[in-house]
Amino acid sequence: MNLIHAVKKEFQTPEEFYAVVEISALSSAKYEIDHESGALILDRFLYTSTHYPHNYGFIPKTWADDGDPLDVLIVSSGPIVPLAMVRCHPIGLLTMLDSGKKDTKIIAVPVNDPFYGGFHSVDELPDHVEEEISHFFTVYKELEHDKQTEVKGYGDPEAAKEAIKEGLRKYVSLFPDHDY
Repeated sequence: MNLIHAVKKEFQTPEEFYAVVEISALSSAKYEIDHESGALILDRFLYTSTHYPHNYGFIPKTWADDGDPLDVLIVSSGPIVPLAMVRCHPIGLLTMLDSGKKDTKIIAVPVNDPFYGGFHSVDELPDHVEEEISHFFTVYKELEHDKQTEVKGYGDPEAAKEAIKEGLRKYVSLFPDHDY
């Protein structure tokens, strides 16, 4: 089963969606879903002495300008195993440049997380969490040759919902046979 396409479209809305975890919080291993097979592939280990501050993955049935499903950072009470599907709602987004190209990351929380599930905006997160996320995406590729990142800032929940809406639209236009 390829998790990029596996979720029924009625479960994927800008307000609430399933996300697939590729990388658990606190991991320094960078995994990616193979588009064709749906297998979880180890892409690389981070070159820096950092780790993902929160669970990282993608939103099925979406597509981004970088040729992958829309990225999502899931802020939760603890690590979630890779390939787990998590019901989330967006609380904002992070806009950055990755090697000069715009890269948007939806920031979401699990709806059933007793602590973070009640958050509705990145502005409600402790300041340290926002700073930790920005710092990670600023430095995580620093020791990789010819790769640079620059964090531009955070967007509110409405900006995140618009990005998800656009990602859902792009997916349908690219994969009409998977529009179920």
